[in-house]
Amino acid sequence: MRPRRTPARRADAGNAVAEFVLVAALLSLVFAAVLQIVLAIHVRNTVTDSALAGARHASLVGHTPDQGAEVARELITTAISPSYAEDITVEEDHEAGLVTVTIRTPVPVVGFLGPSGVWELRGRALMEDPS
Repeated sequence: MRPRRTPARRADAGNAVAEFVLVAALLSLVFAAVLQIVLAIHVRNTVTDSALAGARHASLVGHTPDQGAEVARELITTAISPSYAEDITVEEDHEAGLVTVTIRTPVPVVGFLGPSGVWELRGRALMEDPS
């Protein structure tokens, strides 16, 4: 003789599938949020490093600000995308002895979720003394 199922056990039948679907959806959202944060940090660090490299290049004796901007643009284009290297400005402050490379770049967004806007990232370097 087979044991009869109790009504309580029949009520729980199929719950594992529903629980899995709910937990999987929640984990997918958490994964997407972490991916968004990692992508944003990667782009921010890469653009900031490119601005620093461009400022160092422009601060060397015999180099122009345009050459520094080109170095930064090339690094960003190679590492990420040309769309992140569209707005680059270089300023020389002879009184303070600084070269500043400013890059305005969009905040990367995966899908429609996440922050939007523009970052203004800077890199500074001391100008070389020509003497």
